[in-house]
Amino acid sequence: MTLFLRLGLTAFGGPAAHIAMFYDEVVKRREWLSDQRFMDLLGVTNLIPGPNSTEMTMHIGHERAGLLGLFAAGVCFILPAALIVGGLAAVYVEAGSTPAAQGLLYGIKPVVIAVILQAIYTLLNKALKTWLLRVAALIVFGLALLHVNEVALILVTGFAVPLVRRMQRWPPQSTHSVSLWALPLLLQIGVSTAGAVPMSLGTLFLTFLKIGSVLYGSGYVLLSFLRTDFVVGLGWLTEQQLLDAVAVGQLTPGPLFTTATFVGYLVLGVPGAVVATVGIFLPSFLLVWMIRPLAHRLRQSETASHFLDGVNAAALALMAAVTVQLTQAAIIDLPTLLLAVVAGVAVIRFKVNSTWLIVLGAVIGLAINPF
Repeated sequence: MTLFLRLGLTAFGGPAAHIAMFYDEVVKRREWLSDQRFMDLLGVTNLIPGPNSTEMTMHIGHERAGLLGLFAAGVCFILPAALIVGGLAAVYVEAGSTPAAQGLLYGIKPVVIAVILQAIYTLLNKALKTWLLRVAALIVFGLALLHVNEVALILVTGFAVPLVRRMQRWPPQSTHSVSLWALPLLLQIGVSTAGAVPMSLGTLFLTFLKIGSVLYGSGYVLLSFLRTDFVVGLGWLTEQQLLDAVAVGQLTPGPLFTTATFVGYLVLGVPGAVVATVGIFLPSFLLVWMIRPLAHRLRQSETASHFLDGVNAAALALMAAVTVQLTQAAIIDLPTLLLAVVAGVAVIRFKVNSTWLIVLGAVIGLAINPF
């Protein structure tokens, strides 16, 4: 699949940009799919966890060449970014503490915060369409700041929203009792616990396998999971290393989920990079393969649609919560504050490509902190 190998080397800008590129290549130029079929596949992709744009490559590959095409398209899109990120991780480990690297990251980190805020701003009206979803997002945001487990927050919110929507058809007094049922459950499930855990490939693989199996929303929601598992829970990363991993993910083409490759290399070298990459992407291959026979039914299901609404609202709230937490490590003085503000205005108001902003941030960082 030379098309997806090329896209894996050139697809900058995040999932929305990736999907726009896929549409141009496979619908407009090559006419492999109709408009309706492309939208149907995109809708099904939104109903399962994992990186949406990567899963779209798998769907398109299956349309062209069956099961072999599914795996070939996915691997071709993931592999270039994973190799690039792995190489940058090796350079980071060797030179991450040098003045040059520190200058680069000093300028990049505030821009990363602005890019995440832009994603939140873009998704706000799409994800929070009703008062119920807005309330759910506020509750999840508050619980996330209290370190309640992200998996619990996403899944419980996903199941709670269709239940409350159904209860809204009952007498009004019944609605309130159900709308609050998730709160005590959320408070009891999976509160994050801090404490260092010995590093192992098995724990690394299972942690990323879990993340890849339950993570809805854009790649930026990954930050919340990574922080909870690797900074707070396992104690394998620092806040600074997490931001550095995100910055590298932003600088490279392909799926942002290859941030896992960077984290794996930091933790356990080349074996860690391979295990982390396989762990986070493996669920997507399996889910896309399994969901295809159910695609039509899921698209027509009202309950599945409401479940997805709840999941998206929770995902957006998690993005907001992790941004609050990461800002403390990125905005450390007046220059970084100004850089974040200018980058935010550029990306939100003037639609400047985030890749160019990150490059500019790196240049400014080197100018302020020359080596």
